Amino acid sequence: MRGGMGNMQKMMKQMQKMQKDMAKAQEELATKTVEGTAGGGMVTVIVNGQKELVEVNIKEEVVDPEDIEMLQDLVLAATNDALKKIDDLTNETMGQFTKGMNLPGMF
Repeated sequence: MRGGMGNMQKMMKQMQKMQKDMAKAQEELATKTVEGTAGGGMVTVIVNGQKELVEVNIKEEVVDPEDIEMLQDLVLAATNDALKKIDDLTNETMGQFTKGMNLPGMF
């Protein structure tokens, strides 16, 4: 019976370490930013690791008062590009903790 308790304690320590490592990784992700672009760089957005849009840059030559829809589409495309990149970064970073565990719905 002693071996079973020792294994359980060892497993609990491993889980606690993994929780600390995951929390640290999440903190580091929150400080990262990614850039999304559209229209060949005519519209650029910056998103942080918490999926907050922190910056939007639009080149003057893409602003056409007669075609606001195109500008809206470019901003939308650049934002979606940045959000996909931050999702990929999150999955890459946090996926290391669930690798081999076969936990559905986890990163």
